[in-house]
Amino acid sequence: MSIYVEPEVDRELTLRAEREGTTKAALIRRALADAAGIRPRPRAVALFSGPGDLSTKVDEYLTETGFGEV
Repeated sequence: MSIYVEPEVDRELTLRAEREGTTKAALIRRALADAAGIRPRPRAVALFSGPGDLSTKVDEYLTETGFGEV
């Protein structure tokens, strides 16, 4: 797909993309999806931060922190 964009629209897209930390292409895709009535898919969000290997070393981390000790 190719579209022609007026120079002033292109400038504003550039400025907005910079403000939002994204690209003009991403802004355009989002606007087209919105116009087509397509809702964006929710993105996964981390619930907490911690060691990347927590699930495989849970016992070690619990021992290190003293969790469960009286």
